[in-house]
Amino acid sequence: MRTKRILRHLVAVMIGVSSTVSAQTTGAGYDAQTPSLSAVAKTRHATIRRNLADAAQAMPSDEYSFRPTPDVRTFAQLVGHVINANWFFCSQAKQEKPPVATNHEQLTDKAALVKALNDSLAYCDQVYSATTDATFTQPVQVQSGPGTSPANTVRGAILMFNTTHNNEHYGNIVVYMRLKGHVPPSTASAGQPRK
Repeated sequence: MRTKRILRHLVAVMIGVSSTVSAQTTGAGYDAQTPSLSAVAKTRHATIRRNLADAAQAMPSDEYSFRPTPDVRTFAQLVGHVINANWFFCSQAKQEKPPVATNHEQLTDKAALVKALNDSLAYCDQVYSATTDATFTQPVQVQSGPGTSPANTVRGAILMFNTTHNNEHYGNIVVYMRLKGHVPPSTASAGQPRK
């Protein structure tokens, strides 16, 4: 009797674990792992860039002013912050000045923010695409920017930081969307086959 109960619990745990793994919503999946650091960075960027672009497009214009509490950014400011960071970090990886100097956190118009987000992501696409395993470890210097001091690092570290930063704020975006009753893009696409 005890053996059957243990077996039932073990089966329940295994079902729970397999359900959790299959419900991952990153879009890249575990099969995206490879020994190539530049390939991993490109895959992770492609996943989060799609989620960010789709979320910005999906949120209704009149909800861009939404903020869950008075002490946090509005949805528009959150998208603007991601745009600013994309321009900054990808330009640092490329070792050039950011091509756009606008503070996008001050924008409130959905159309302008969606366009700026897509422009910043397209700029980052070029930087990630040009990165190889050889240039991933290329020494670079990060200039001071919002919340950063000058630092010596490698190109790949900046790109991974950018992806991490985008994922962090996509998590915020998901909360904003859920609070307004919208299904986030990563959840909406979780059941669809990967391309």
